[in-house]
Amino acid sequence: MSPLASYRRLLQLAGPTYVLVAFVGRLPLAMSQLGTLLLVATSSGSYGLGGLSAGALAVANAVGAPVAGTLADRVGQRHVVLAQSLLGAAGLAALVAVVRGDSSDVLVVLTAALTGLALPQVGPLARVRWRPLTRTTGAHQRRLVDAAFSYEGAADEASFAIGPALVGLSVAAFSPSGALLLAAGLLAVFGSLFALDPSARLAHEGRHAVAAGRLLVPAYAVLVVAQVTIGSLFGATQTGATVLATDLGKPGLAGFVHATLGVGSALAGLATAYVPERIGHERRALVAAWALLAFSVPLLLADTLLATTATVLVLGLAVAPYMIAVFSLAERVVPPSRVGAAMTMLASATGLGYALGSSLAGRLADTSGATAALSVTVGATGVAVLLMSSQQRRLRSATAATPADVAEESVSGDPVPCGSSSSAS
Repeated sequence: MSPLASYRRLLQLAGPTYVLVAFVGRLPLAMSQLGTLLLVATSSGSYGLGGLSAGALAVANAVGAPVAGTLADRVGQRHVVLAQSLLGAAGLAALVAVVRGDSSDVLVVLTAALTGLALPQVGPLARVRWRPLTRTTGAHQRRLVDAAFSYEGAADEASFAIGPALVGLSVAAFSPSGALLLAAGLLAVFGSLFALDPSARLAHEGRHAVAAGRLLVPAYAVLVVAQVTIGSLFGATQTGATVLATDLGKPGLAGFVHATLGVGSALAGLATAYVPERIGHERRALVAAWALLAFSVPLLLADTLLATTATVLVLGLAVAPYMIAVFSLAERVVPPSRVGAAMTMLASATGLGYALGSSLAGRLADTSGATAALSVTVGATGVAVLLMSSQQRRLRSATAATPADVAEESVSGDPVPCGSSSSAS
């Protein structure tokens, strides 16, 4: 089955409405951090308080997401995501009210943190639904699941480019409050529609027949670290671009520079469906890690916004292939009944990596400038290379039995091929 045919088949199986809902449903999370920063900073006059509030929201979401994912594995996504969507929307609206009401700094940060706990991770949970959605496709299922993960990687990257852009447009047209209220409205509507879609029920059917099993197996721990490195890349790159743009007297262009990372990544994500099946995901992750390192080194030489933007655009071409390989490996190495927890924990690792990368880059920028901040990006890619180079055998062994395929066959009764990652990926 060709990549284009795979994408068409996925659209037929899920329906265009679901694809639209699942994409728009992830935008509020992408809007919330920047929206919180701008709202609090402009209202209080303190970027320190704004950054603290946005950080509290991000860290709380990183902590709460695996808990929500585990609960969704146990009771189903429908109830969990519906509750999160409504509570998250209420939290965003409450944050606007608290800031407008000139409340104490402690209450503002606390409200932001509680909001972050409630916001659903739509992207990772959408990944969980593709295996049951493709259950009846027989020998084509593995290829379709791979294509679905390629699409999801591209969709995530596109959302984190479009989300901040929506915030910028909303702030320009209305106010920072309007940006967060827009995010709240989108979450209440599209998050709820995502929760109530029939695919949520389908994703939970049959899971009681599969033993829970361990989540933090060694191979999965490797993948968690891998996502911390890519999150550090995001945080350091955004910080470095912001410092450079500010130093050049054009701070408003910082968001545009970082957005190009998502553009290149989204395009590359869709293209990964064209990678031959015989190339295992552990090998894809290794190649992508080396590409990240090679593409990031020029950041140390770029001293203009144009050069930095061009370098970041090229760097993005390796980001989605790396992340897609990591998420695809995770879907294979954990028990089928723990996939929701696995996907959301990887998303949390990305968020924690972002906080680590931005914090370290910020400290270096204070003392040595933008180039020092961007050196954290290069360092993160170097760690990714070392990790993937040293863990090839472990990852290959962990995916050799493709436990998800075996479990799917035992639950559904449909003949699903199983084999090593080098032959079925």
